[in-house]
Amino acid sequence: MGNEIKYILFDAANTLIHKPDLWPSMQAVFEKYGHFLDSEKLKYHHKLISEVVNFPDRTSQEFYNSFNAEFLMSFGIPPSEEILADLFAACSYLPWQSFQDTKWLNECKIPVGVLSNFNNTLPGILEKLFGNIFTNIIVSEKAEVRKPDTAFYQLSLNIIGLPAKEILYIGDSIKLDMLPANNIGLNTCLIDRLDIYKNSSFNRVINLEEITFLV
Repeated sequence: MGNEIKYILFDAANTLIHKPDLWPSMQAVFEKYGHFLDSEKLKYHHKLISEVVNFPDRTSQEFYNSFNAEFLMSFGIPPSEEILADLFAACSYLPWQSFQDTKWLNECKIPVGVLSNFNNTLPGILEKLFGNIFTNIIVSEKAEVRKPDTAFYQLSLNIIGLPAKEILYIGDSIKLDMLPANNIGLNTCLIDRLDIYKNSSFNRVINLEEITFLV
């Protein structure tokens, strides 16, 4: 890899941006119903459920009730209407924030862009958090194609105008990011902040600052 990389393409949600208020909000609801779980366990279960549930570009209460039912059952907790309603009320519309390690982007000398399953609000969210550092922000709602469809990745190559071998793609999902990106020849790196995928065969980092070894 090394010096052949001329562009870094990122996933957005849980790669560059997240909702840190989600975990204390969830904990408060769980505790209301007598379930005392630390934030690390919540994050771990949430991540694994997220890998198997297909998130739409625009979420709804119906979607989150379905997701949270699976999430609750992963802890052995029956998903009653009351706890599902409380989780939705407590966890909806929380603000996006940038991960602390994304400060590295200000030092990166290589052009950067974003390819994400997201709705059309993403450019505004990223501009507020990062300024105008991304040369391309490609979202599934506008493109009308989404991960893991490799056509979405091919669209990014057409827009960026570089061959796959000169682009490094960084994301947090094996299913949505690593596998399809690899399938069209992109260099890939898994950002695994929870250190879940220790046995992964993909390039893997815990912190974005570690990707310097790849570029």
